[in-house]
Amino acid sequence: MSGASKKWYKFRLLTVLLFFVALFVALMTRAFHLQIMSGSTYKVMAERQHTKSLPLPPERGLIFDRNGEKLAASLLVDSVFIDPSKVSDADSTASRLSTVLHLKKKQILQQISKSKNFCWVARMISPAQAGQIRALELDGVYLVQEPKRFYPNKELAGQLIGSVGLDSNGLEGLELKYENYLKGETDKVLWGRDAKGRKLYLADGPAEEKKDVIHNLILTIDSRIQYLVESHLKEAIQKTGARGGMAIVMDPKTGQILAMANEPAFNPNNFHRGDKELKRNKAITDVFDPGSTFKPFLAAAALEEGMVKETDRFYCENGAYRVANVTIHEANLKKHGSLTFREVLKYSSNIGAVKVSQKVGKQKFHQYIQNFGFGHKTGIDLPGESGGLVRPYENWTTVDAATIAFGQGISVTAVQLISAFSAIANQGMLMQPYIVQKIVNPRGEVVKEFTPMAVRQVISPQTAERLTAILTDVVGEEGGTGKKARIQNVGVAGKTGTSQKFDFAAKRYSREKVRTSFMGFFPSGSPRLAILVTIDEPQRFKWGGEAAAPVFKEISQQIIRCFDSGIDEAPTIEKEDITKPVKIQLASSPVAVSAANDAVPEAEDLLPDFRGMTLKNALKVAQEREIDFKVVGSGWAVSQNPQAGSLVRKNRACTVYFTTGN
Repeated sequence: MSGASKKWYKFRLLTVLLFFVALFVALMTRAFHLQIMSGSTYKVMAERQHTKSLPLPPERGLIFDRNGEKLAASLLVDSVFIDPSKVSDADSTASRLSTVLHLKKKQILQQISKSKNFCWVARMISPAQAGQIRALELDGVYLVQEPKRFYPNKELAGQLIGSVGLDSNGLEGLELKYENYLKGETDKVLWGRDAKGRKLYLADGPAEEKKDVIHNLILTIDSRIQYLVESHLKEAIQKTGARGGMAIVMDPKTGQILAMANEPAFNPNNFHRGDKELKRNKAITDVFDPGSTFKPFLAAAALEEGMVKETDRFYCENGAYRVANVTIHEANLKKHGSLTFREVLKYSSNIGAVKVSQKVGKQKFHQYIQNFGFGHKTGIDLPGESGGLVRPYENWTTVDAATIAFGQGISVTAVQLISAFSAIANQGMLMQPYIVQKIVNPRGEVVKEFTPMAVRQVISPQTAERLTAILTDVVGEEGGTGKKARIQNVGVAGKTGTSQKFDFAAKRYSREKVRTSFMGFFPSGSPRLAILVTIDEPQRFKWGGEAAAPVFKEISQQIIRCFDSGIDEAPTIEKEDITKPVKIQLASSPVAVSAANDAVPEAEDLLPDFRGMTLKNALKVAQEREIDFKVVGSGWAVSQNPQAGSLVRKNRACTVYFTTGN
């Protein structure tokens, strides 16, 4: 090879070498730009092309009663969705899905046609349906798990707890009020395509550290008391043929609500069924004329201001009293002559109340009405509370002042009424009612705690004590309107009420439609519980003393028999028996209450009353008393055979029937 050829060869070799070096540098530069400089941008673009994200409803915290009974929880259930781009035969797919899911084929086809990559078909299906969907192995049809709210006790405290929608948002009750604490972070699931874009597969998203945002609620509600209140209220509604009713059990010293019941009941598991009225917690939202249950607050004002004494007498006009252009009548057309102030409340005289209010005066009466909390929201931790309706006293006519004295022409809520009455039981101190005791995180650590909150001193302890004695006569003395609320050997202070409902069509108070009520607290000497019962539009037993008072008695007696409610006061004794020592014992196992000098069987020889007990408590009592115990059903005891109080010396066998209330 000549010298020139060698030079040419070296030149070409160097040129090729430089070309490849330049190409390598360019490729490395491009790679550096793609992977390093623009890596994150292209990664996002790739993820958009190959993966999709499906947001799922977040989990929610648990709701417990005061004893740790679970009232609301979340379960993972399957939902069905479709990627229409992967459906090979839409008609066949829709047909087979409609059979399993009980949906219209046309509806599924419409959903498929409206979306390119994703559409829901059915949310939160049953496990059996999910198994059938998996077995079909349909192209483009997928299952994903999402949390579903579950209420194990069904209708128990349904309106109080509230409900949750498909997207895990609180809709009513505590679920709505404490949404920010109960609701967790929105979860998501990813799905992607294979290399050829043929297969859609589900994949877990990248692990992310979630914030501790889910919290649990611990309520003041006692589910056992809630159950027996609902049971007795429902029974009373059926017995009286009423439209509905409400009942509240409250601790007057703390403001804690132990039970809040509405009838008809509502099952939050079926939130999508039923009308809005059924879901509403009427105990806090609905207002009504309180009727004669309002008289104790007039009496409190009169006593506190020193305008009357218990022995003052009022002439009650033999049943008819003219005020301006209106004649005031006594309830049930009764006719009273001269009554003492105590007797005005005992016999629930409308005319007597009017004459007391005339002594108190409009301005002063209005002041006490407001101080007892009427006309304002109580501040209870539930959504939708109404403040009631109390007009300024300047707008009261003479007739208005007269009718408000016996609870007509003023509107209150049930929670206002029981809170105000509890103030009398609590030495004149009004407490704010509340439902939630604690908010805790998943580890059980207290995030927020709620404690009793005093609102104001409405009347003095001395006035409260005097008024309590009068209200005890309403129940305890013969002729008192509340005699059907009487509990053997336990002092009860209470007041009946029957109010006419306003007929808006006729623009007058109805002669047929009424609301009957009874509110009371016990033991009257050292109150532990206050209870309000209202029955709406009873067709039979249209007086508070007939329809509502017996319900109060049944609830109270069962609480005393079945729960350690801390009631250890020596009971109020009839005057003729004042020399006889009486013993009352309250524990898990009820015992007979008897005077020491009476010849009665020993408590150990009598069959206990198991009604209202849980299965665990009933078994414990039966074991302690050496009773041959047979169980039928589950839940709370509702009946037994033989009956409570039967002699068990010879045959110690007893069958107890339990139910969950459904």
